[in-house]
Amino acid sequence: MKLKDNLIALFALALVAGMGYLWLAPAGLSKAPDITLSTIHGDKITLSQLRGKPVLVNFWATTCPGCIKEMPHLVALYKALAPKGLEIIGIAMPYDPPNQVIALAGTRKIPYPIALDIKGEAAHAFGDVRLTPSNFLIAPDGRIVHQKIGEMDMDKVRAMINDMLARSGNSQTASAN
Repeated sequence: MKLKDNLIALFALALVAGMGYLWLAPAGLSKAPDITLSTIHGDKITLSQLRGKPVLVNFWATTCPGCIKEMPHLVALYKALAPKGLEIIGIAMPYDPPNQVIALAGTRKIPYPIALDIKGEAAHAFGDVRLTPSNFLIAPDGRIVHQKIGEMDMDKVRAMINDMLARSGNSQTASAN
């Protein structure tokens, strides 16, 4: 009897956790949306123009401790793999004041492009992103192959990117730092 009660409780917990994830997680996407982003430096980036390269899209906020903790790892990943073809784009959430985004990007010396999503169009295009950090790894063919809410397993992401770079003809891959 006790085993049956424990199994029922475990099933109920799994069901609640799964429903919570489905409610909070971005809608399942298979192909990256073709959006154009404006960076803090006034440049335009169109995702479809980055086809042929792996792209990591990172939704973040200046008030998000997990985002701030993840930044040095993203900077290291970018420095190691951008010369081999990786693109990283940081997208600040719509509620972030642009002056705070610009200040934090400068203080943290972020080398990859940071875009402002003032109207929330990018967050909407990626399945109504609400939680940060939210990361989307886009394969060179434009498919979203990995998405993660919360801090990423950087070793796993690095391995996935290295695999994409190797398959796209770039034989040099970076080892984990």
